[in-house]
Amino acid sequence: MTSGRKGAPTVGRRRLSKEEISLWLQVTRTITPRPGAQAPESPPDIAGKPSPENLQADAAPASKPQPSKPSKGPFRPVPLPLAPIERRLRQRLSRGQIAIDLKIDLHGMRQDEAHTALRSFLARARQCEAKVVLVVTGKGASKTQPNAYGIEGGVLRRTVPHWLSAPELRHVVLGFEEAASGHGGSGALYVRLRSKRAAGGPHT
Repeated sequence: MTSGRKGAPTVGRRRLSKEEISLWLQVTRTITPRPGAQAPESPPDIAGKPSPENLQADAAPASKPQPSKPSKGPFRPVPLPLAPIERRLRQRLSRGQIAIDLKIDLHGMRQDEAHTALRSFLARARQCEAKVVLVVTGKGASKTQPNAYGIEGGVLRRTVPHWLSAPELRHVVLGFEEAASGHGGSGALYVRLRSKRAAGGPHT
């Protein structure tokens, strides 16, 4: 085998094909050329052809960034649901067939005093295993005639139901309804309490 023009190897007068030159180039990479010898030029389609390793690197899809998981906030227990007092139970209460276990009268108190008194009363009633209690709010003076404290009439009547519905009292209060006329009507509330044993459940 002799070197032809521009160092391309030839066999006799025939120029080597591209496949033969490619094979020749692979062989010459593993040996040290003699002084003054020139390596044959690679054909254009062979010189610019990427290696199998480069093809695999280019074909490999870029890894997609994993979406970050949202951080979980502090655990907050779900408040127990309220349940309305059954119609039959309310009828029996209004007729006196079922006795009211305990009673508190908030009429005439300031809001902060009434709130504190109500919470203490409900905690005590639950310790006594009371089932139904009566909370008297009073119907309030008229809006044009504030009471002795200068508070507009009916404030406790409107506010106490919100206190009884608050999450902080759901473990005590199961439900409440406006009392019958014989127990104060719109100025009082029947409040049904949860049993201590069933405080972890939805209701008793």
